[in-house]
Amino acid sequence: MTTTLLGCDFTSAPSRRKPITLAVGHVDRGRVVLNGMERWETLAAWSDRLGRAEAWVGGFDLPFGLPRELVTTLGWPSDWRACMAHYASLERATIRDTFVAFCDARPAGGKFAHRATDGPAGSSPSMKWVNPPVAFMLHAGVPRLIDAGVTLPGLHAGDPNRVALEAYPGLLARSVLGNTSYKSDDKARQTPERLIARKTLINALESGLVPLLHASQLRLKLSHAQRDALADDASGDSLDAVLCLLQAAWAQAQHRAGHPCWGLPPFDSLEGWIVTA
Repeated sequence: MTTTLLGCDFTSAPSRRKPITLAVGHVDRGRVVLNGMERWETLAAWSDRLGRAEAWVGGFDLPFGLPRELVTTLGWPSDWRACMAHYASLERATIRDTFVAFCDARPAGGKFAHRATDGPAGSSPSMKWVNPPVAFMLHAGVPRLIDAGVTLPGLHAGDPNRVALEAYPGLLARSVLGNTSYKSDDKARQTPERLIARKTLINALESGLVPLLHASQLRLKLSHAQRDALADDASGDSLDAVLCLLQAAWAQAQHRAGHPCWGLPPFDSLEGWIVTA
């Protein structure tokens, strides 16, 4: 049976202008085939999608945990499920004010607490409330993943046929492009140079030239129309969803090869870990 793969570019405040973008695909003889793209304008509709009785493995671009240092300092529960329940009970304004106070009490250069995965992944600390507001993405996304009854490997046991992994498209993108920017939500910054970068990245995905995926020999398979659509989406949301799809495909390959935790290394069960990091 072919398991569906999902790649999710997430936003904590979806709308018609900026929906949650979901890439849907499957693996066929080492090729990650993009079946199509779905866009969800509300968190409720996205939650309903995840709750469908369908086997899938998904990569989700949102943090699945908070830094242990932050949780310990604030005196919050150190058990992941209890911590997420407490976090979900807070208003966003309270979260922001609490994290601002935490940062204000720390020296310059070390304002934020980090998870162990942030180093190898190059990801933003999951307590950031702006640029990008990943703290609010966690607040909006993780409780809904739990409510949908899915499994989060190493964190939460749910339906074994629906598996959600924390993904980070920037990790794959930087392995190809370095620090070259390939996207922007600001129309004034949607430049020809960023279009070239997206095309370079897409070519690497199709050619199997992504260093982090090389050992798995996974390549992206696109139609001409899909390739053009990914390049033309200057926000990068579609391409980011596809990058998450590839991270899910990598995890699926690791699982089928017998890895006990979908390719994730041993990690702090309060913090979580980013797949392929």
